[in-house]
Amino acid sequence: MQRCKSIDRPVTLRELIVSALLAIVMALAFVQEARAREIVDATGRTVTIPDTPTRVFAAGPPASVLLYALAPETMVGWVRAPRESDMPFLLPSTHDLPELGRLTGQGGTVNLEVLLAAKPDLIVDFGTVNPTYIDLANRVTEQTGIPYILIDGSFANTPAAIRAMAEVLGVPERGEALASYAEQALARVDAVLAEVPEEDRPHVYLARSPEGLEAPARGSINAEIVERVGAVNVVEAETQGLVTTSLEQIIGWAPDTIITIDQGFAAQVGSESDWQSVPAVANGRVFLAPASPFGWIDAPPSVNRLIGLTWLLHRLYPDHVEGDLRAEVREFHRLFWQVEPDAAALDRLLGN
Repeated sequence: MQRCKSIDRPVTLRELIVSALLAIVMALAFVQEARAREIVDATGRTVTIPDTPTRVFAAGPPASVLLYALAPETMVGWVRAPRESDMPFLLPSTHDLPELGRLTGQGGTVNLEVLLAAKPDLIVDFGTVNPTYIDLANRVTEQTGIPYILIDGSFANTPAAIRAMAEVLGVPERGEALASYAEQALARVDAVLAEVPEEDRPHVYLARSPEGLEAPARGSINAEIVERVGAVNVVEAETQGLVTTSLEQIIGWAPDTIITIDQGFAAQVGSESDWQSVPAVANGRVFLAPASPFGWIDAPPSVNRLIGLTWLLHRLYPDHVEGDLRAEVREFHRLFWQVEPDAAALDRLLGN
């Protein structure tokens, strides 16, 4: 019996290209799988995420601020586009990022088409952790395949939250620098309060609307920073949210200090005769909180509140706080927002 001889033939260029492409695809798949890692987020969920996320979607305003502070190069967009007056305080590379809206909270505006079009490899949220947010995260991941991380955004947890988010984003050294700042800021508050007896601490009304009649009740997240610096929030209500009150009620509460986030109210309240019955107005203790590039009190309740702590200490306890507020504001901006404001910008921020 005669054996068949194998026939050798040259490999075609097409076959070489196909083989090379297959090898590349397999290599990329292997690298992608190798670079994925598992983390346990604040809810106890085990989530598989990219080793180094490069396109990150922030689910809400607090997450957007923290993401900017830690890794602005990974942002796929803003929840709310910065105002023109905010631009000088933000990295130029982030100015033209699109406004994508929010997944979480009241007024959620992002649909799945917008989310998918942004092509994120990770979604992060920073704030309240409860079954509602867990359910949302699970549903979004089921529908899109995009991993979704939840970070506890309670004020006391700020240093730990910064470190947790930094680990997720693959920037631990930057996270440690910001977390250390947060720890020092909170420790400074405690040191000042140790010198001020409770009976000597200010009674504060936090005015939010142009008329000054909207305010957060005691225990509200919107007033958390004021209460963290030892001030007594005079607004007592059955809710822990925002309330609408009356001037008569404010007169009855008799706050010795008013903090406001509304420029219009701050500009006109001193000239209104009806408000002169409020001790804070009569004594010229109405302070407008700075708000660029993010609010210093609660808009949003994220790491921007850390400089709010410093500002409040200087306003409420000037005899117990050392240091130059302007220098401290400049350093915070340099560290967190990575833009160092000049003298004119500091004047605009601090109302000088």
